[in-house]
Amino acid sequence: MHSWIVVLPNSASLTYVTLAAGKYAARHSYIADSIQAPLKSILNFRDAADFANRATNTKRLKTGLLFRSARPDEASTRDRERLLKEYGLKSIIDLRTKTEHIEQAQKRDANIKASAAIPQTNDEVSQPLKMPGITYHEINFNGSSFSRMLMSKLSWAEFFRLAGLMLFGYRLDAIKIIAPHMEEMGLVGLATSSMDVCKREVKQVFDVLADEKSWPVLVHCTQGKDRTGLIVMLVLFLLGVDEAAIDKDYRLSESELAPEKEQRMKEISSIGLTEQFAVCPPDVVSSVHSHIQKKYGTTEQYLEYTGVSKEAINRVKEILLVTGSQSDR
Repeated sequence: MHSWIVVLPNSASLTYVTLAAGKYAARHSYIADSIQAPLKSILNFRDAADFANRATNTKRLKTGLLFRSARPDEASTRDRERLLKEYGLKSIIDLRTKTEHIEQAQKRDANIKASAAIPQTNDEVSQPLKMPGITYHEINFNGSSFSRMLMSKLSWAEFFRLAGLMLFGYRLDAIKIIAPHMEEMGLVGLATSSMDVCKREVKQVFDVLADEKSWPVLVHCTQGKDRTGLIVMLVLFLLGVDEAAIDKDYRLSESELAPEKEQRMKEISSIGLTEQFAVCPPDVVSSVHSHIQKKYGTTEQYLEYTGVSKEAINRVKEILLVTGSQSDR
């Protein structure tokens, strides 16, 4: 499914570092200039801080803490072990909707049945969706506020058609009614509108990030492109990372997701959306940044608007910024 989903109502290269004076211990940090091998079974996986440091040729951010990816549900046994032991992952923030969780569960059930029908050793299929030892935070980023925003754009006729389809369980057909309005808004419009209306969800994410026990943390949605991208943008803007570097990080997702593009296009088309939802346009990051500056002033002021406390904001900075680095440019 595409990255903006509608919820209708109803290693050896890792080293341990400790900081004095009660500051948070950056438990995992890359040895200079090492490159972590990608996780083969999890698309679009990377260390967001490490990428930003490399893109800016600096070491302003602590690495080995903030990871982003597409859905990790089908991670191999080996990659699950790496997440736990090599990356030391403690928390996962899952931004997907109820519909996406249902679809993933159905896909898993089908895989289990196929595995049983064909004699083979398939440890990956038998793995539970959730990894033991990791705390999961399921935060439906496109929740009720986002849905109300989209439905406010419907005519009465469209609204009643949608309600009827939902009543009889035709969720995907119902989404098709909203699709033209999503097309009109585009990824930029959806991103900026999400910032305005998804205040509760943004606060929930940053409350997790402000908890030292959450780290290292992986943020993901289905593709790890737009919803995940927006959260990572907000974190990096807060930390004062250059806009061009954040843009590179966001647009990298397009090539990282290339192996699944054909299947993704089928899913997108099935609900009436076009290819614009499968790519990473060059104006998304700049538009989000401009929106923050024009409407809220700074990223910190935006986060305060959503209800994130100054204390929580400062904790996120302390956790991710190398001591003495300037934040929130």
